[in-house]
Amino acid sequence: MNLKQVKNHWVAFSIATITLVPIAILLISLFNPDQEILNHLWQYVLPEVLVNSFWLVIGVSVGVTFIGVTLAWLTSMCDYPGRRFYSWALLLPLSLPAYIMGFIWIGMLDFTGVIPLWLADVWGVQLFPPIRSRWGVILVMTLAFYPYVYLTVAAAFRGQSHQIIEAAQTLGMTRIRAFFTVSLPMAYPGIMAGLLLTMMETLADFGTVTLFNYNTFTTVIYKTWFSLFSLQAASQLASFLLLFVFIIVLLESYSRSRKSYHAKSKAGSSLHRIKLKGWSAFLASAWSALIFSLAFVIPMLQLILWVTSTHAQDFDSRYFDFVWHTLFLSAIATILIVGLSLLLGYAQRNSPTLAMRGLCKIATLGYALPGAVLAVGIYVPVAWLDNQMTDVAIYFGGEGGQILGGTLAVMMLAYCARFIAVGFGPVESGLAYISPSIDEVAQSLGASKKKKLFHVHIPMLRVSLITAAVLTFIDVMKELPISLMTRPFGWDTLAIRVFEMVSEGQWERAALPAITIVGVGLLPIFYLMRKADHAYS
Repeated sequence: MNLKQVKNHWVAFSIATITLVPIAILLISLFNPDQEILNHLWQYVLPEVLVNSFWLVIGVSVGVTFIGVTLAWLTSMCDYPGRRFYSWALLLPLSLPAYIMGFIWIGMLDFTGVIPLWLADVWGVQLFPPIRSRWGVILVMTLAFYPYVYLTVAAAFRGQSHQIIEAAQTLGMTRIRAFFTVSLPMAYPGIMAGLLLTMMETLADFGTVTLFNYNTFTTVIYKTWFSLFSLQAASQLASFLLLFVFIIVLLESYSRSRKSYHAKSKAGSSLHRIKLKGWSAFLASAWSALIFSLAFVIPMLQLILWVTSTHAQDFDSRYFDFVWHTLFLSAIATILIVGLSLLLGYAQRNSPTLAMRGLCKIATLGYALPGAVLAVGIYVPVAWLDNQMTDVAIYFGGEGGQILGGTLAVMMLAYCARFIAVGFGPVESGLAYISPSIDEVAQSLGASKKKKLFHVHIPMLRVSLITAAVLTFIDVMKELPISLMTRPFGWDTLAIRVFEMVSEGQWERAALPAITIVGVGLLPIFYLMRKADHAYS
């Protein structure tokens, strides 16, 4: 390995350390338990948490698979009234974070909500299933996360050769049997990819389960840290959750390795969709309209109604502070993450070794980890450094106190560890399209490495860098647990404002910051919609 490769590997290792350190700290914490608190948790808390997490993952997985697969099949392989609209409109719920979806449905279906009160006044119905329950949180998460399965499975169905399905029908199979015996097995890798991503999001969720008073690992980690004041016990709980996430990551990697299971259509072949008529067409349109309404139209209408009734009260200087904090933190984090992604991608391009691929995998592992886990993993070494610097300051006659903890630097570290994968993906793809011959021409013209980067690569990566910046900005803006657990005093964001207002039962006052988050979150969805519309046309 020459000096150039050593430098590239050192750059990649330094970036990977941002994610590697909190993971290592959490795993090490398993060997130094806070026995008293852990005994209490094992006896009174963890049995409930394990059962809740199990049923939550199972329920959401079944729900998103059923909704995502059926909608993907209808919009990809069938033709019915409204198909072109629903093919991209069904992506819009991606702009609604699960915790925003959750508080909207709680506000509408709680015992003092709009729908139970209407049923009681008009129809005399006094009993209504409590929304703050297992079925309620499963329903909300299913509506929030089904687009992950829908996206991956729709791509899998579009990649299937229509001739294979026609051949199955010529062998005497009905459409339904051909779907279950041919199309569905061929789409298995796409189903698993979307399903495993949903499982990771479900385990990582903090805001939604907190609003529903549904204890999972993330809520217990938060309570252990901020209620029991034991960062050590919180880190051990985070390490348990980390092990579950690693299992899902391994399953996801295994699923990726089976992508050759897809049968691709021949280049240039047109997809002949199944023309639905009569009741089949009506049911397809009704099913698409029902999911779109429950997951996007009704929540958005309710948000708008709440905003119109409270905007005069909440549209003040405090609201602008929340907006400023959110935009400032998102912008700084985006600059850091896109810059690190460019460095990492450039190092991988210059030294495409097995070790480099491993370092890139470690650096981008943070996106698979819950925000609460990373917040604890980042804060533990920061607290240790604070203690060491305090001891040194006292030794030399100074005053002790918190130096690093509770600063923006900790938030930025946690954001980088969590979202560098979001920035690295588009950058890596963009660099892959730049031919090595372009580098050779630039070198032959005497361009230095710096000139080659700024005058050749970055202009060619403009679209990739913009995509990385937009996606990163939106993800940081919506992030709740990291912001809530690591923010400095007074640095509340829009997401934290939503969480605090909903925790106090003030649904209407949470609407203004929520609709701001959703409005900005629609930007990357419009980009996906354009791609989806092109693919479905």
